[in-house]
Amino acid sequence: MSQKTNWLPGTRNGQLSMAKNWVTILNTNGAAWGVPASETAELTGLTNAADTALAAAKNETTRTPVATAQCRAAFDTMTAKMRDVKKRYFYVPPLTDADIISLGLHPHDNTPSPSGTPTAQAMVETYLVGRHELGVRIVYVAGDPDDKANKGYRIWYMVVGHGEEPPINPEQLTKSFFTKRKKDVIDFDYEESGKTAYFAVQIENDGKKGVWGPLVNALIP
Repeated sequence: MSQKTNWLPGTRNGQLSMAKNWVTILNTNGAAWGVPASETAELTGLTNAADTALAAAKNETTRTPVATAQCRAAFDTMTAKMRDVKKRYFYVPPLTDADIISLGLHPHDNTPSPSGTPTAQAMVETYLVGRHELGVRIVYVAGDPDDKANKGYRIWYMVVGHGEEPPINPEQLTKSFFTKRKKDVIDFDYEESGKTAYFAVQIENDGKKGVWGPLVNALIP
């Protein structure tokens, strides 16, 4: 299952598009930015492998649990390389803010973040995206959505199969990811289709968590 960071797109198509954009830009500007050709070549190969794996995982003829697992592994490897390249070569001279934006990233914000504890409450609404994919939308149910303490959202979830005991409160949810988006996508594993996912969200600010939102559930397509 994919958990996204606040800069990485929330879908595999979006991640692949970003990686391809990086490859194109690095082939033109990488040398001037101090990015070794070997790094660009490695990212190119991993991007091509992820592209091929995604096509196989989506094709009705070749789509199997093995193809799905291979796709997940290919994207994990590609995005790990993207994080490495970003950490080592971006956000340092000679890149400018315009260069950063061209890569689909945000220039560094040097304004200190507020440290208050969030007081608003939010819930998760789900919507269908594709096979074994659910979109999650943050909806405020109490408090001020514009409060500066609302820096992001810790989305908790749990997948329950037929005959398994469902959670009765949000504290029983076992997995989570943090996002600054009000909309994101969770790509569940192939074998989780047909099971039920339970969700709840806490608004977060630098590790300070707000109140729990209500527990909701949805069938994984």
